[in-house]
Amino acid sequence: MGSDNNKPQQVTPEDIFSQRMRKVEELQETGVAPFGERFDNAVMVETLRNAYRKDDEAEQPAIAAGRLMAMRVMGNAIFADLKDSSGRMQLFVSKKIIGVDEFKSFKKLDIGDIIGINGILFITKMGELTIKAKEYKLLSKSMRSLPEKFHGLTNIEQRYRQRYLDLIMSDDSRNVFLKRFQIIREMRRYLENKDFLEVETPMIQPMAGGAAANPFKTFYEALNCPMYMRIAPELYLKRLLVGGFEKVYELNRNFRNEGMSRRHNPEFTMIEIYQAYGDCRSMMELIEEMVTTVAMNVFGTLQIEHGNGKVIDLTRPWKQTPYRDLVKEKAGSDWFDIPFADRVARAKELGLKVDESMPEFEVTNEVYEKLIETTLIQPTFVTRMPAELVPLAKACDDDPSLVDVFELEINGQEIAPGYSELNDPIEQRRRFMEQFEREKEEGDEVADKVDEDFLIAMEHGMPPAGGMGIGIDRLVMMLTGAESIRDVVLFPQMRPKK
Repeated sequence: MGSDNNKPQQVTPEDIFSQRMRKVEELQETGVAPFGERFDNAVMVETLRNAYRKDDEAEQPAIAAGRLMAMRVMGNAIFADLKDSSGRMQLFVSKKIIGVDEFKSFKKLDIGDIIGINGILFITKMGELTIKAKEYKLLSKSMRSLPEKFHGLTNIEQRYRQRYLDLIMSDDSRNVFLKRFQIIREMRRYLENKDFLEVETPMIQPMAGGAAANPFKTFYEALNCPMYMRIAPELYLKRLLVGGFEKVYELNRNFRNEGMSRRHNPEFTMIEIYQAYGDCRSMMELIEEMVTTVAMNVFGTLQIEHGNGKVIDLTRPWKQTPYRDLVKEKAGSDWFDIPFADRVARAKELGLKVDESMPEFEVTNEVYEKLIETTLIQPTFVTRMPAELVPLAKACDDDPSLVDVFELEINGQEIAPGYSELNDPIEQRRRFMEQFEREKEEGDEVADKVDEDFLIAMEHGMPPAGGMGIGIDRLVMMLTGAESIRDVVLFPQMRPKK
């Protein structure tokens, strides 16, 4: 049998770290700082490209800084790739220009090192805009190797755990987050132009209110009392309506101690918007105009392409359909006329896990959430929801069992609920108490579950208003074509590694 002694030994990450540690020590011994020196006047790669004048014979200087992503040594010259947040630029490093010692030092650089470069722009024989280096400076030594160039981060979990590597290696991932930042900026700009004020409300609250969700609990040492991470800012924003701020919004984090999935992250970004003297239809008009404005400003189109040839058309006006009509289409036109036991049986036939111990509205909502919502791909306002689902909204004038609200569904998921806000403190108190009686567990006290301060605020007079919450993460998913919420959240929640 042949010997295995001649097999090349695999280089481990620990080996690479040790090699680069020795390089750091060598640099320090020669008086070169391997980390953290200032580098002035660097220009973004994209700006250099846009400013380059092809027909100008004069030297066009270029100062740039970024991460070294590739290096090709060709005798007395080196071609390298420099990457910053705006893109890549080729470098040309010549022994003749920068000198023998500097050329040797440049050859010792590693992929991943961060450098500054000072030179002039020129076009190579291959037609590529390139910086011809006059001098360079090591700004930060990379102690660990980057993922292999052509495969990048193939482990999806590693992409989320080590997002910094994902951003370095994947232009597609970086572009999704650049689009996210632009979407948020354009939303703020739109609301500011409509005279909305951006406000801030507490994220640690004495009561988990404004939505139905399981909260994260904490303890406030200074106040010696239990507290909750907010599940929604709604009740505080409505206090501001009472106080006379008539058009407000807040863009911040909410926290819900519930499941994680392709569409759910326990910590998520919402924008909640309230407009005094408006209603549900005011919010429909606002979100239609805002989303289409943002789409045009950021993407230049209202036709949003997703995988498998799916195209979401944001062209206005968007469809409006009553909740009950959708349920009837799916579960039978007689759904709301047959006995409850028959509804439960039919729901089971449709493959749903329901039973007669559930409230009637919950059985119906299982039909909607499990069998209907995921089919609503094009923008659809689902209107006239059951009152039990939305205790903070105003009842429909023609049917008090329904509330004047919408759920905006796009690409099979809820993007935004919007309400004609309930401003009757008597009715609000009744609904809160009804909800408490329905959901209370042994030992629960009204004072711990019903926000009395909010009711007192309403009793001072809250103007009629339209209100809306938009899930930023889901909106970005829809606009960028991302299929998982983790692809649009920089640092999604993950189980800690042991």
